[in-house]
Amino acid sequence: MTWSVSSCFITLVVLFLWRVDDITEACTCMSVHPQRAFCNADVVIRAKVVGVKAVSGNTNYDVKQIEMFKGPNQDIHVISTGGPCRAFLEINKEYLFTGRLNTDGTVHVIMCDFIQSWGALSDTQMRSLTLRYRSGCDCTIIRCTSIPCTISAPEECLWTDWVMEKSHSGPQAQHFACINRSDGSCAWYRGIAPPKKEFLDIEDP
Repeated sequence: MTWSVSSCFITLVVLFLWRVDDITEACTCMSVHPQRAFCNADVVIRAKVVGVKAVSGNTNYDVKQIEMFKGPNQDIHVISTGGPCRAFLEINKEYLFTGRLNTDGTVHVIMCDFIQSWGALSDTQMRSLTLRYRSGCDCTIIRCTSIPCTISAPEECLWTDWVMEKSHSGPQAQHFACINRSDGSCAWYRGIAPPKKEFLDIEDP
């Protein structure tokens, strides 16, 4: 290999690695608790992927909506994704989708959104989609990445899955919701059953 060819090859490799690094950097996501993903999304649905096609640089997945937990008064038929953070979905598989509603009635998602195989959700997560997550949308979930970490306001809940479990799918993500209490504060609640009145009501000492 001549010097000029070798130099060109090295340049191409450097450019390729720079481009891969650039794409990876552009697609860095900050994990969010499923409740926060629910509250931030325009649309939250359970749907089965039934087809796929490329449209203007995007990937459009045809879906059959099974249940809507949040969104417009119409069924969603297309999940659209694109760019370096495009999501990759499997045909004939059911997912929980959280995403942004487009003006044409389609839903746009990226891999940074909370997209989970329906069968991988815990029972608590499934039940929380119908009421509990929504009831805590005025609360703020603070993501703890290192010790020490604290909350700074009573309406905050501290999410410690990463520091305790080294996973963003730990017990708090799987089994807890951060919900409002009667005095305006927020607290983690665990369980499938609705919170008892004693949990929601705060009495002065």
